[in-house]
Amino acid sequence: MNGPSPPRFDPVARLLHWTMAFLLIGMLALGYYAAHLKPDDPASPLAFHWHRSLGVLAFVLAVIRLSWRLRHPLPPFHAAMPAWERPDTVRIERGLYLLMLVIPVTGYLASTADGQAVRVFGLELPALLDADKARGTALAAAHFGTALVLASLASLHILSVLKHHYLDRDGLLSRMW
Repeated sequence: MNGPSPPRFDPVARLLHWTMAFLLIGMLALGYYAAHLKPDDPASPLAFHWHRSLGVLAFVLAVIRLSWRLRHPLPPFHAAMPAWERPDTVRIERGLYLLMLVIPVTGYLASTADGQAVRVFGLELPALLDADKARGTALAAAHFGTALVLASLASLHILSVLKHHYLDRDGLLSRMW
């Protein structure tokens, strides 16, 4: 390892990070599965119900996580981290936070674009939009597109962490593990 170990994130930040990481991976997989089911497949309603329900949970957790993050700043960068990597790290983090908020909102709005309420964990959430198929299609496309961007940024984040862990050996992974 190059230099002293960097300071760790606090336990709440670590718990929220890993909970969101596993939830988002599950959401991407479930969304892909649900989107590829035929509308008359008996599994389709249940898959979409769970995708929507977990999406609302992901939104709530993202708000909690962002609130926590705003009140608890990041530990300083490791001294060995090149200066050119630091702005990209901040941009990727901000992009991930933004997408963790935007994706559930576009999904919820797409789900309600037919003017119908949406059931989430057995609770009925009101439709915020009047019935408009074209708007629903556009929102579904935005939801899918932003999910792809999230998957890309998350992959870049993971690759960066692996680079720091295996090539730089700077203890970066231990900050969040």
